[in-house]
Amino acid sequence: MKNNFWGKLNKPILALAPMAGITDSAFRQVCIKNGADVVYSEMASVSALFFNPQKTLDLIKFKKAERPYVVQLFGNNAEHFGVATKIITEKVKSDGIDINFGCPARKVYSIGSGAALMSDFKKSREVIKAVLSNTDLPVSIKIRSKVGKKTGVAFVKYIKDLDIKVIMVHGRTYEQGFVGEIDFKAIKKIKEIFPGIVLGNGGINTPEDAKKMIEKTGVQGIGLARGIQGKPWLFNQVKDYLKKGKFKERKQEQIFKIALQHSKLAEKEKGEFGIIEMRKHLCWYVRNMPEASKLRQKLIRVKSYKDIAKILKM
Repeated sequence: MKNNFWGKLNKPILALAPMAGITDSAFRQVCIKNGADVVYSEMASVSALFFNPQKTLDLIKFKKAERPYVVQLFGNNAEHFGVATKIITEKVKSDGIDINFGCPARKVYSIGSGAALMSDFKKSREVIKAVLSNTDLPVSIKIRSKVGKKTGVAFVKYIKDLDIKVIMVHGRTYEQGFVGEIDFKAIKKIKEIFPGIVLGNGGINTPEDAKKMIEKTGVQGIGLARGIQGKPWLFNQVKDYLKKGKFKERKQEQIFKIALQHSKLAEKEKGEFGIIEMRKHLCWYVRNMPEASKLRQKLIRVKSYKDIAKILKM
């Protein structure tokens, strides 16, 4: 093992969990600046890397400022996972590789990937072994508390002898998707049986939610996903709350400043397309503000950083 960075991170670890179409380079840089300890890429298809890698390599490239950086892979073919892992280790040179066993999206699930792969224990084990045998980077996985009748606890018992360093557990079932109660008991049980680091994920929208996850499960860290949309400073708020028992809300001026920093990075990375992708982030940034509706109507039409700066008057 070349460098298991996970063991060197302060606990609790606050990770930016992978989100397709969200956790691109610009957003990862913003999250690192606002307290994230580790960031994940958007999901990368192993089959795309196997057959025609260039487009996916463009998707998962990263800046030094984003380290520690983990590339997350999805797919259902062990051979493709092996080849993709080798490409990432040799060409991308990320800090770690993660395997997605938790995505509930229909287009992912329908091809036997994500949460569907987790329900096939034997195939999942083959995939993990293919990844481990093609890299010296630390390998982590992301799972659900349950998929159909297959529990996350049973899954972890089946694969825990393999050299996996970290498991991020989304505390909802595949059937729940992204809504409903979090199964803290399942996460706690996985933490008790898994020898490595466990990160709790799901339903963390406030510093209080983060504290609740850690206290109820004993996990060594958390993965922030949908709760971070439009508020990357949640990482620092969580750190403040866990350390001091209190945290500061961000004022409108501070939020606009971060939104503009994010927009500038997005334009630098991807040009006009980066700004078009920013529109959803901008709508999240102004959520709950006075006249948010009027701001959104303007922000969904922006095509450049200058357009955004003019609307936010900064």
